[in-house]
Amino acid sequence: MHKLQLTKPDGRRLTLYSQRPLDAGLVAPSPFSDPLSGSSHLRWHPLRGEWVAYAAHRQNRTFLPPPEYNPLAPTTDPANPTEVPAGDWDVAVFDNRFPTLSQAAQDAPHLLVPTAPGRGHCEVVVFTQDPKSSLAALPLSHVELLLRVWGDRTRELGSIEGIDYVLPFENRGQEVGVTLHHPHGQIYAYPEVPPVPARMQMQAEVHYEEHGCTPLETMIKGELAEGTRMLYEGEHAVAFVPACARYPYEVWVAPRTAVPTFCELTPELRTDLARALKTVLLKYEGLWQRPFPYLMAWYQAPTDGQDHPESHLHAEFYPPYRTRERLKYLAGTELAAGWFAMDALPEDKAAELQQVHVTLE
Repeated sequence: MHKLQLTKPDGRRLTLYSQRPLDAGLVAPSPFSDPLSGSSHLRWHPLRGEWVAYAAHRQNRTFLPPPEYNPLAPTTDPANPTEVPAGDWDVAVFDNRFPTLSQAAQDAPHLLVPTAPGRGHCEVVVFTQDPKSSLAALPLSHVELLLRVWGDRTRELGSIEGIDYVLPFENRGQEVGVTLHHPHGQIYAYPEVPPVPARMQMQAEVHYEEHGCTPLETMIKGELAEGTRMLYEGEHAVAFVPACARYPYEVWVAPRTAVPTFCELTPELRTDLARALKTVLLKYEGLWQRPFPYLMAWYQAPTDGQDHPESHLHAEFYPPYRTRERLKYLAGTELAAGWFAMDALPEDKAAELQQVHVTLE
């Protein structure tokens, strides 16, 4: 993997990654000339015991621009700058211009509830230069590179003092709230472990203490033995619809044996994990015969400087699903109570995905 670090005119960082040597003469463009403005803060939710982030400046961010203006498209035109330069690169990562969390966040307001500066870091990950492509359409070697990029970002962001968790994710499709159609994801670096992975960590610690392995390792062994919901069975990685799926067509992608973060992936494991990931994406596309909307989140160990043998790197896909009338999203019991109600069996949805033939290239 080749890497080139640049600085934009507005002070933000841009890092280019490639499978080939990069031109050291590339210059980082930006649609903005002024430094970042706006600051986020956190407010404590006393009934839920968790922080809520407030970033009103995000109301001004780019939202579904016309095709003739794509801020993620490469350019060499100084009169029409975008976020990335033209050149021979594969993946680009830059500081989000409209971050929910920022290392530059200043003092929070004094309110009825505890408050704190919204410190952290937010990055945009451009998967490819081709605006009409998708993560599913990328060659396996490119997907492998992306896994390495996530590892490099985890290592770099996790080394920042005060960053305890790094979460790569992709919102795919306007149905799930994406504001730019160019294939891209994001990375959020948090000042503490967020509620969902924190609960996962708590469960994993108990299971590891009792059984000497991660709960996901135990689950993978069971899924492999049963075989009903498996979508990909590789030597080092798997993909399956979990027996406890909360969403129809929910899929998990994971190494067979636990590794805490992207940073610990071996070349062999990374290759197989890329195959598992692309298999799932192609099955989604093949089942619906359209660009399929989803949220892909990668969970990994906290970056708090401690050892976490109980952590197991994996991706979870949360797609909306189509009923006869509409796309189904969260309902009252899920949003209000956190009690998910499924009207479809994981086995049935796994069977639908299993019937989709895919070819990995």
